[in-house]
Amino acid sequence: MEILEAIINGINIDAPVKEVRKGIFWTAVVSRFCGLSSTMLREYRTDEAMDEAIPASLTEMSALDLARLSFSDDISKASLGLAAVNSLIDIDGSRIVEINAGDLLVRVGAGKNVSVIGHFPFTDDLKKATKNLWVIEKWQRSGDYPEDDAGQYLPQSDIVAISSTTLINHTLSGLLRLCPEKSMKMLLGPTTPMATALFDCGVDIISGSKVIDEGTALRHISEGANFRQLKRTGSVRLITMMRADTISAIT
Repeated sequence: MEILEAIINGINIDAPVKEVRKGIFWTAVVSRFCGLSSTMLREYRTDEAMDEAIPASLTEMSALDLARLSFSDDISKASLGLAAVNSLIDIDGSRIVEINAGDLLVRVGAGKNVSVIGHFPFTDDLKKATKNLWVIEKWQRSGDYPEDDAGQYLPQSDIVAISSTTLINHTLSGLLRLCPEKSMKMLLGPTTPMATALFDCGVDIISGSKVIDEGTALRHISEGANFRQLKRTGSVRLITMMRADTISAIT
């Protein structure tokens, strides 16, 4: 929770919640900006308590109040909270590096031990480049490792790439503690808060998304678009930021 606290404490402005969209794959909150978060539908609770899970009138809340739902153990609330966090962050355009996170991992991971938390589309290309690749995933595909194996493989890794959905299920802090001090640590995925506070929490690279066409993005989210489909609409842009010393180390 301390990482979420650092991010939210770094937000010095509030705004009304103008709109909320919850699609099958993506949740969007519009306040200052349009913020995205993974809906994580497979993680939802299914008991009767779900009736009480989400406040009835989200647009009557401020974005900062909604952002505090990210502390909840209820995935449905925490997902909304992360989208609200992202809706408030004014991304520093001067720090954006024009590089694809998957391409970067393939380049810097060549010949090294790499762990990835979450199964990403670039996995096959990354596997060809690395010495060892350990993909750790709750919903495993062929060749993936279960969550319990993180304690075995992360301490052996030169590079660790972690899905930002770990901020929703509150596992990020524990995963970072398993990483070697000198390893390169990346947080990636459209849920990623582009907050420099993450650099103070031990993350070297943050790679997320920015909505550049709000209306188009909201419509497709409501229609159940996954992120690849959303990206093809041109309504979102992938963006990356790095610590200054990380930029020097990889260029």
